[in-house]
Amino acid sequence: MSGLNKGVGRVEVTLKWDPAPAGASAHDLDLVAGVFAAGDPHGAPVHLVHFGSRSPDGTITLHRDSRTGQGFGYDEAMTVELNRLDARYARVVVGVAIQQGGGRLTFGDIANTGIRVREGYTDLLTHDFADVPGARAATVVEFTRDGADGWSYRSISRGFDADPQTFGTLLGSTVS
Repeated sequence: MSGLNKGVGRVEVTLKWDPAPAGASAHDLDLVAGVFAAGDPHGAPVHLVHFGSRSPDGTITLHRDSRTGQGFGYDEAMTVELNRLDARYARVVVGVAIQQGGGRLTFGDIANTGIRVREGYTDLLTHDFADVPGARAATVVEFTRDGADGWSYRSISRGFDADPQTFGTLLGSTVS
């Protein structure tokens, strides 16, 4: 990085999907973020953020959690404040896991899935999971520390045949 470019600072990740058809079990998708140490950026996450939790330092927070996909537009929202993350963290990976309580569900089974990553009013990334229809969980975006002060991002659409618990352990891996 050089000049006035500070990279990505504070982003919002939002998730949407259509509710299950009448009579079927609810479709419950969940945003998941893993924070990785500078010394082991592809190892186990230092901490995971998902429904019912937030990062210990408050830099990653899930604001909205939907268990059905009912509503207008994006149903879940997570804020990631990269500009506040301690220097000991070098990587953050965000993905989506499908709860499997109503039977085996994949992204191909759920209508109108979509995720959006934005900084302010600028969309950095949008994705619809069409490239991972047989997956039960998928990574979407990776943020990496770019020098001392900034962060960069890249799309990492990678599907996993894993339940939410297992996905938390695979989130930072380089294989699907």
